[in-house]
Amino acid sequence: MTRLLRGVMSAVLLLPLVAVPSANATADLQGKAEFAVTTTATNVAARSDRRPVAGGVFDKKVNKTFISWAGQYEDSYVQSYDHRKSTWSTPNRIADGASDAHNYPTMVQARDGHLLIFRGMHNIELRMSRSPQPHSADGVWEETLISKNAATYPMPFVTRDGTIYVFYRETTRDLDGTTPTDTRPMLYVVSKDNGKTWKTSTDLTGDRFAIGSTARADNMNEIYIGQLRQEDNGRVRIVYTLAGGGPEGNKHDRYHRNIYYTWFDPQNRHFYSAAGKDLGTQIDDADQEKHLKVAETPLTLPNGVKSPDYIQQVGTTLGQPFLLWFSGDEAGGPLRNYLSTWNGRKWETKEVARGLRTREVEPVDLLTWRVYATEDGKPNVNTYLVRLGRFWSPETVIPTAKPVQRVEIVENFRDPARAIFSGASTNRDVAIADGDIYVAGISRR
Repeated sequence: MTRLLRGVMSAVLLLPLVAVPSANATADLQGKAEFAVTTTATNVAARSDRRPVAGGVFDKKVNKTFISWAGQYEDSYVQSYDHRKSTWSTPNRIADGASDAHNYPTMVQARDGHLLIFRGMHNIELRMSRSPQPHSADGVWEETLISKNAATYPMPFVTRDGTIYVFYRETTRDLDGTTPTDTRPMLYVVSKDNGKTWKTSTDLTGDRFAIGSTARADNMNEIYIGQLRQEDNGRVRIVYTLAGGGPEGNKHDRYHRNIYYTWFDPQNRHFYSAAGKDLGTQIDDADQEKHLKVAETPLTLPNGVKSPDYIQQVGTTLGQPFLLWFSGDEAGGPLRNYLSTWNGRKWETKEVARGLRTREVEPVDLLTWRVYATEDGKPNVNTYLVRLGRFWSPETVIPTAKPVQRVEIVENFRDPARAIFSGASTNRDVAIADGDIYVAGISRR
């Protein structure tokens, strides 16, 4: 261990600081990995609010990759890739999306081999679709209503013992009719029998919610988790921002503010800070302000956009977390991209790029992560490398025929089905679905 730490410190001393690159300087990117891209479905993807969580899984038993995506009317579709035959299946429509961009699919595989798709039907209920056969996406899926819990943004994961968690955000006003519209905490449901029965976080802990607040003076009582990531050690890393009416009173999602980080232990259902502070089974406003705040951002609408953005990324290097997030520019310039790193005592934040929407991250080796990013209105996905959670550098360009809106890394991926790229639709109306679905994988290092 001493030798490893010495080697890491030597690497830190040798790596240079990287100047802020231009997002437009794609010709200068020096490729370190070569990607192959397959278009699995053309002119089918609708606009979607899906987070970079649980887009697909690789099933070792049958040597197939299963992916999910949102098609016309936000209906849920699945496809499978047979690694033995090197062939993609035709899209299988499995569930109705009710024409709402929030009602996107998220996919995990239960311990019994069945594929499960979750949809938080916007502010109404949490639904699950279950594949008719284990290790297969074919056929007519069975639909289950988990709960009428005013759910949105489902974020599922499966623990090593097969327990299924689904985090979701509750629109409390749609349950009681009286709570301010910008009070929207995070909760979760849990199943220990492959999705047959469920208990809520309130049932299990007695807490009204898992993450949230009800009485901030700035009315920022909405939780927007940007990404939730389960690690091999079982820990679940979470990055989020706040939203609400701000100085204008109780208004839904009028402003965004600040970046926060926590991690969750499914074994005891406790949340922790980066410094290791045990916050128990519920995070309230006092907890997040004292122990979880990563970056303070102004309560403004820079260049007319909500800032920070809805989506952020979280990763760890040698157990130390880092975050990627972006904000609008007060002077009316391009988006500003930030890297926040926990140094063991405090968070350090620096600007690393401009004009990018960071979409997803994946570990490359012990010290390096790959970042997938896009530029508004342009095709292709640009990749960058983050070393030691601190040093940002360009890597390569992954070509796509049309712009990409969402990126998700397949769980336990096997190339060439590593990353799902959902193409951007040309219209915000989900009745118009003309984006492509791409899948990318590394063909050569």
